[in-house]
Amino acid sequence: MSGPSRLSLPVVSDPPVPALPTSRREIAEDLKARGIPREAKKPAWLKVPLPGGERYQKVRETLRGLALHTVCQEAGCPNVGECWSGGTATVMLMGDVCTRGCRFCHVKTAARPPPLDPDEPRHLAEAIARLGLDYIVVTSVDRDDLSDGGAGHFAEAIRRLKEIPELLVEVLTPDFQGDAEAVRTVGRVGPDVFANNVETVRRLTPAVRDPRAGYDQTLAVLARMKQEFPRVFTKSSIMVGLGEAEAEVLETMRDLRGVGVDILTLGQYLRPSAWHLPVVEWVTPARFDAYREAGRAMGFRYVASGPLVRSSYRAAELFLRGELAARAVAGQEQV
Repeated sequence: MSGPSRLSLPVVSDPPVPALPTSRREIAEDLKARGIPREAKKPAWLKVPLPGGERYQKVRETLRGLALHTVCQEAGCPNVGECWSGGTATVMLMGDVCTRGCRFCHVKTAARPPPLDPDEPRHLAEAIARLGLDYIVVTSVDRDDLSDGGAGHFAEAIRRLKEIPELLVEVLTPDFQGDAEAVRTVGRVGPDVFANNVETVRRLTPAVRDPRAGYDQTLAVLARMKQEFPRVFTKSSIMVGLGEAEAEVLETMRDLRGVGVDILTLGQYLRPSAWHLPVVEWVTPARFDAYREAGRAMGFRYVASGPLVRSSYRAAELFLRGELAARAVAGQEQV
């Protein structure tokens, strides 16, 4: 007799939860009441070893001489040692000033950031070639002040990066306010991975993200990329620990899979400053393991789930190389 399907099993056996706050004001008050103090000691599973190694040092020293904004350094990413040692880095395009003010993000904000540097895509490609990386993640601030949201700038950077032999290119783009042509502009140049982050569950979105972002807007952007450019792998990320219920996380995972997302990452939200939203819960490694298994059962091609996983985490690189190699073999067999 066959047992129950994996999707019918609960992630963990928690007791029923009371009614959750739904308005932006109620959510803000709930987060304030339940938030963990900033000075509270973090659990042991959030500690990482000091970075080091020959390749790490090479990337670190090279970056010092290049005019690049790296998320690895500016956001204090806990995975910097693992990624740099493995030949991966995450760089920012379009400056370091964002037009949006999400309550989880530490990037500077302004209504009118400095103008774009038209030579930035070329300089970026030259710098990455010097670094000798295997995998590059290119992200950016939001630029709602630009008519195309910076899509053309992104596309030019991708074109130049794709000229570097053996380099895999992942882009984590703005949502371009849902503009279809801006999404197509990026898709036409063929990044290996296109990421756009849903960030949190539907209920918490108004309190966590800038009002110009939206849960359904993110889903629509991901859906369009997959529908119009099916060979591009799509990816999204969820932060947990903001007071979401497990059922809400699973619902968000199903929504992402429903629009064809291939790669999913889940990680612990960490509060950047006193102004930002408080952490409500330190999610345990066991819970992350359960989310990973649930994601696999839903059909995601790859799921990276853990306390220190970030949206630009390099864990999917080996998966991606295997997929691309399989495509190449299949293409040769069809010739």
